[in-house]
Formats: sequence, C-alpha cells, structure tokens
Amino acid sequence: MAYFVTGATGFIGRHLIAELVDHRDGPVYVLVRSSSLWRMEALIRQLGTDQVIPVVGDLGQPALGVDPAWVEEHRGSIDHFFHLAAIYDITADDATNDAMNIDGTRNALALAEDLEAGCFHQVSSVAAAGDYAGRFDETMFEEGQPLPSPYHRTKYESEKIVRDEAQIPWRVYRPAIVVGHSETGAMDKLDGPYYFFPVIKRLRQLPAWLPLVGVDLGDTNLVPVDYVAKAMDHLAHLPDRDGEAFHLVNPDPQPVTEMINAICAAAGAPRFATPVDRSVTTAGPLGMLPRVLRPINVMNAVVRSAPAQVLLDQTVGRLGIPAEVLAHTSFPSVFDSRITEKALAGSGISVPPLETYVRALWSFWEDNLDDTLAHDADAIAALKDKHVVITGASSGIGKVVALKVAQAGGIPVLVARGKEKLEDTKATIEARGGRAHVFACDLSDLEAIDRLCEQLVTELSSVDYVVNNAGRSIRRSLKLSQDRFHDFERTMQLNYFGAIRLVMGLMPQLHEQRSGHIVNISSIGVQTNPPRFSAYVASKAALDAWSNVVSSEVVGHGITFTNVHMPLVRTPMIAPTKIYDKFPTISPAQAADVVIKAMVDKPHEINTTLGTAGALAHTIAPRTAFRVLNLAYRVFPDSAAAKGQKPTSSAAAAAEEAPESNTRETEQMLLAQLFRGVHW
Repeated sequence: MAYFVTGATGFIGRHLIAELVDHRDGPVYVLVRSSSLWRMEALIRQLGTDQVIPVVGDLGQPALGVDPAWVEEHRGSIDHFFHLAAIYDITADDATNDAMNIDGTRNALALAEDLEAGCFHQVSSVAAAGDYAGRFDETMFEEGQPLPSPYHRTKYESEKIVRDEAQIPWRVYRPAIVVGHSETGAMDKLDGPYYFFPVIKRLRQLPAWLPLVGVDLGDTNLVPVDYVAKAMDHLAHLPDRDGEAFHLVNPDPQPVTEMINAICAAAGAPRFATPVDRSVTTAGPLGMLPRVLRPINVMNAVVRSAPAQVLLDQTVGRLGIPAEVLAHTSFPSVFDSRITEKALAGSGISVPPLETYVRALWSFWEDNLDDTLAHDADAIAALKDKHVVITGASSGIGKVVALKVAQAGGIPVLVARGKEKLEDTKATIEARGGRAHVFACDLSDLEAIDRLCEQLVTELSSVDYVVNNAGRSIRRSLKLSQDRFHDFERTMQLNYFGAIRLVMGLMPQLHEQRSGHIVNISSIGVQTNPPRFSAYVASKAALDAWSNVVSSEVVGHGITFTNVHMPLVRTPMIAPTKIYDKFPTISPAQAADVVIKAMVDKPHEINTTLGTAGALAHTIAPRTAFRVLNLAYRVFPDSAAAKGQKPTSSAAAAAEEAPESNTRETEQMLLAQLFRGVHW
C-alpha cells in the first residue's frame, strides 16, 4: 500500500507516521513546505526508515501546490490519503481558521481526487458538534448546532466539504482534546489543559493538604495522542467502513474539576473541592429549570460575553490562560463512541484512564515546555550569554538544568560520558533557538577530566558557572559491604575526586577572569545521615567540606560556591530501589529550579526545612536522632540490587523489597511521609 499524509510534522501527524512505518508496508509520502524540509528530514532520521518520502508543497496552494509531474507519476497508486494539516487552536482568528481548515481541506481533497486516491481520511474534531446539548453520536452531523467560535465553525465546514463534495471514498475522525503520549508525556505545544499548568505550578507553593474551593465547570474529554494515532491507523484499514465518522474520545467524560485535580495531584499541588456541584444544581427546583437557565449554562454564557472576555483577558490572561480557553473549558455534548469502540474491539486499542498517565504529562511539560524562566528578569540577567558547565547532563537533573539555562539565554556546556544523548539535548536546545556545547568525558577518569579542562579553557571564551551534578548513589548496609570496598572507592572517585579535579582544573581560568560560581549538587543525606548510604553520604560530605574550605581562599577573586542539599529526586539514579516508587519525591524540574536559584542568588547553601531540622537534631539530641534512624534501618530492607540479586522483572524486584507485613508497610509509609525527601 501507499500513503499520502498532510500535517506529517504536526503533533498527531508525527505519531501517525510512526504507526504507519511500524505496522504497514509501502511508501509514505508526506507533504512538507520547502522551509520545513529540514524538520521532516530530522523526523525521518529519528524513525530510521526509508519508507517516508517528502513531497514539497503548500497547504495554501491549489491541489497543495504539488508538482503536476509528480501527480501524473503517482496517479492511481495512493491507497490512503490522510489529511491532518489544520489549525488546532481555539484562540486562532477567523482568517487563520478559514485559510488552514477550510481552504486547506478543499486543496487537499482536490489533490486526493487528482491522484485517484483509494480513500480520503479527514481528521476533523469533536468541535464540529459545536454547542449541541446532549448525546452526539457518530452518525450525527448537521443538527443545527450553534458554532460558538471560528475554530468550531471551520471544523464543521471543513468536514461538510468532505461529506458534500468528495468524489472519492472518505472517512472522518473526530478526536477530542488531544494531549501528550500516555507513556512519555511527549507534547509539542501549549493547548487545552496545558494552559492551566503554569497556574498549578504556582499553587504548588501551598501545602498539598490545603483544600481549595472550586466550582463545577462541567465535563471535558481528553485522549492521549498515541491512542489517536493507533486508532486512526486501525480504523483506516478496516474494510467496508467508507462514509463513516469515528469519535476518538474517552467513552467516560471527565469532569473538568476532576481533570484539574488529577493534574494537581501529579504536580504535588493542593486540590479543589466543589461543595456545590451538579448534584445540587440539577436536583430539586433547579433541575426543573430550562437547560439554558441552569447555573452552569448561565455561567458559561456570562464567561463568553464580550465584557467578561475583556475582563478575563486583563486578569487570568496575565497568568497565561487565554480568555477564549475559559469560554470553552467544557463540552455541552456527550460524545457517543460506541461505533468506534466496536470497530476497535479485539485490537487492544483503548483510551487509558487519565490517572494512569497524568504524571507523564506533567513531567514532560515541566521538563520541556515550562517557559517560566524565559520571563524571569533575574534569571536572564544572571545567565544570558554565560557559559554553564553541567556534568551529568545526559539525563535527570542535569538535562533539565541545561534546558532551563538555555531558556534564560545561557549557553549550557553539556558534559557526560555518553555523547549521543548529549547531542540529542543539544539538538533540542538549538531547535528552540538556543546554543549549547557538547563535551564527552568519563568523569571517573581523572586524566580525562584534565583533558576536558584544557578543552573548555581553549574553546570557550569564559567559564562562568560549573554545576557538579554527575554522581553515583549506592544504597547498601555495612553488613553487605564487607567484601565491597570498591563501593566506597567508586563513589568517592566520581562524587568527590572527579568533582574537585574538574574545579581545580578550571580554577586558573576562574582566577584570571576573577569570577565564577560553582554549584555542588549535594544531598539532604549529609544533614540527616540516613542508614545504608555510608558510601554515598561520605562522598557528598567530603565535597561539602572541601568547598567550604576552598571558599575562604578564593572569594577574594569573585569565585563562590553553593552546596545544594537536594532531597530525594525522581531520577534514573534511584530507579533500582523499588520502594522509592511509593515515596514522595520531587521531580527533576523542581530540582533544576533549585539549581537555577543557586546560580542566580549564589547563596552558600540551599537547604530544605527537614534537612536543617535533621542537622539540628544531630547537634542537640544525637542519641535520639540515631534511635530514629535505627528504626528506619529496621523498617526499610536492603534492595534486591544491594543483595546482589538480579530479579527477572521490576515486579519481582518490588516483591523482594516488599515488607513482610502490612504493619511494616504502614511504618514505611509513615516514615516516608514524616521525613519527606530523605533517602531511606
């Protein structure tokens, strides 16, 4: 089979292309503007395939502006023509929507007909249902529904073009609000619920247990992009389904408040309670009111009014939430997807519950799409055009720090052992308009570090910041370490000797430029001394002590240090210890925000309240502190990895570390909650 796809560089398009490459044979021709050819070529390299073939054209041109000779050559050979190129933005104006959604569809259909394609697959939207009140099934289309925005109108009209004018077989797909990948969280733009993410991030400053009062905003409908792509691929190849529409929606609509609360839970922010919800507003006398006069509909009407839109633009709009989005937070329609569900039966393709992937959505946004620093005047002043050497930059905290430094206008200097991952991070930064350098180095090899320092001093105009982030953590009790002295040597080699060798190698340059700031990623363990971390904590404590001594020697030349006593962070480094899966942790992005603060404010230390309390307890009541730590030693077992075992799966590893009784599990969770962020 042969395929032609428009919108292949778009969010849904990229995932559909991947599905076609993975599951179908034959060429996949993709429309691409000449100016975007480099982006498509990068996608092809990423897919590692020769199936995908770019075809230069333009959505705004008749028949998409494709070379007539190419059309003549391929006429009759295209089995499936997927039209995804469109604008998916509720805030876009009339002209943009008309050009992309209406004219683009007509041009795509003309090309498909000229090619004599086997089937034209139109990606519409549930927005075509407009403000239809009640159940809207897949057989419904022209129901006299109000179309409240240019986006709703043009999605309706573009679908109507296909239904009324197509001279070849067609199928229509109506996705709900499409969010990131259910496994990776990958997303490429701010849209739909993502507009609320920055506000939820601000709410995280409040205690997570603090209840907030919300209102019932009706129901919404979210689907992850991988479900949409898989479903489209499957439905497109079913026989005898031409002339049908398919709802790619969650069969169970999600209350908007529940959606927001799920995101708040993933972010660690307080959640909203709705003391007055639809069970109250649709019951008793209120339930007898005409639908248009019910509280939620009155509220929606007010929000959509011109005066309210102006007011919202000047209030919540300043928080990054467009007034148009607030006017369309919920759907008056309930989208019936029984035809689609029946068609997908037996394929294994279904919509996962939001709760199973919302953390992936939040983590990806926080690590990659949060642009807070781009508007932070202090961060920009401190980092713009400054070279920031970051070790361990291939993943976790180091990678996110690099992305945030670039966002503030700084120049990340990426250092780690694996060059391929560093190049990927550099490519991401450059694609966003930033700059970065890559230096591969094994930071446990002291001679390699010396060569790295020579390169940095030679190739960079300055070294303004050094972030000692690369590290090795070993969680193993002393009784299991008797024949493993190399554990102590390995942690000291990377966490201490490697870090100070790098700083010492760069110190002549720092003295010459009479400036420089070093940020050491230390650990809350240095303050709290948790059991089983003797090798790790000792190496971090050594780096702390060295930095404290050296600070007094170099401060006269403007060279300063910050030791960050970081709490437990959800990174690949803690993955082998399965009991941490249930522990309260901070995200790499939260940790990166702390590192940025260290570079901007340059304090001598950054501590958590619990870390400071732990250090104080060891000073004024050491015996009590050791008894509490001994309790933790008895409650939390050594991991399977610490015992030298190799479980067959993650589940087996978790079972190996599971407590022997529910009582012990209760003790584990109690200690984990009381001492949040401590490495047990």
